[in-house]
Amino acid sequence: MSLIIHNSKIRRSRRTRGALKSNPNLPRLSVFRSNQHLWAQIIDDQHAKTLVAASTKSDKSKATKTAKATTLGQNIAKLALEKNINRVKFDRGPYQYHGRIKALAESARQTGLKF
Repeated sequence: MSLIIHNSKIRRSRRTRGALKSNPNLPRLSVFRSNQHLWAQIIDDQHAKTLVAASTKSDKSKATKTAKATTLGQNIAKLALEKNINRVKFDRGPYQYHGRIKALAESARQTGLKF
């Protein structure tokens, strides 16, 4: 990855996370996207602990990447609700709210997670 692209991603991440610091009491739903997989984790920034984590890496189905993202959103929301986490801040990082990121967020909302 070129240095210019790398620095652009870092700037976008900082801008997104800077907007999330307005309410430090809520945990943060952080998303990482690679070419093949998605990872999502709910992080308590005050204590620097990961509360819940899930990924599409263990999903061996032949579904599309967007369908796997929808399943991941449902899984992360169910795990969060089991631990009595109802509200989170959505940290999309340097990624646009589009495609797999949007599918994950909307399925988490439909399952009952509020952000």
